[in-house]
Amino acid sequence: MALSKIEMEILVERSKAKAALKEIRPEPLENGERMTRAEFERRYEAMPHIKKAELIEGVVYMPSPVRHNRHAKPHRRVNAWITLYCEVTPGTDAGDNGTVRLDEENEPQPGISLFIEDFAGGAIRVSDDDYLEGAPELVFEVSASSKFVDLFEKKEAYRRNGVKEYVVWSVNDRKLDWFRLIKEKYVNATPDANGVIRSRMFPGLWLNVPALLAGEMSKVLDTLNQGLRSKEHVAFVKRLAKKMNKRQMRSA
Repeated sequence: MALSKIEMEILVERSKAKAALKEIRPEPLENGERMTRAEFERRYEAMPHIKKAELIEGVVYMPSPVRHNRHAKPHRRVNAWITLYCEVTPGTDAGDNGTVRLDEENEPQPGISLFIEDFAGGAIRVSDDDYLEGAPELVFEVSASSKFVDLFEKKEAYRRNGVKEYVVWSVNDRKLDWFRLIKEKYVNATPDANGVIRSRMFPGLWLNVPALLAGEMSKVLDTLNQGLRSKEHVAFVKRLAKKMNKRQMRSA
């Protein structure tokens, strides 16, 4: 039976109302959905109760609840190591689970990112709406349930966008991979005879891998302090200071 003119007008108005409501209240994010970065941001911002969601290669990833021993505790230890380095290296900064706009298909929320600030010669910047834009020089992921994403899709996104050093600590496997970007490919760094890996992008950032895996933080921090006293770190701090001074002179 054909609808009357009035019934048609009612259906049209209902359709408009539904569309308007959808615009005001975006659909919730769903794990595995494909979307643009703009759509991801719009819907993520409408879900303040969600603490972590990432867009990796155009796909939404929403991690499972975080366990203490498998993630929160290891993350806290890595954070302490990175924070100490950052605090005594002016011109560097670090973020804990901060959103990073990499490209139009990738907006990850790295466990920890370490970067050179733009006024010290770094490529990353903080946007007007307070997000990091660009590739941090170093990203560290503590990985448990997200291991396969971290070592495949996310790794590829970081490589393509120029993250120079990418570290994945697979807690369940008691394994740490430190990838260095060499000729647009990630190459796994080999620890020295003492089990130490030294960052190339951040001189003085030394990691005692066996000590970290064993939870021996005093040894981890002792090794880092050796790095902070090294000639390489002293020279790096001077280079950053020189760049910052030049920037200040240009803006004066």
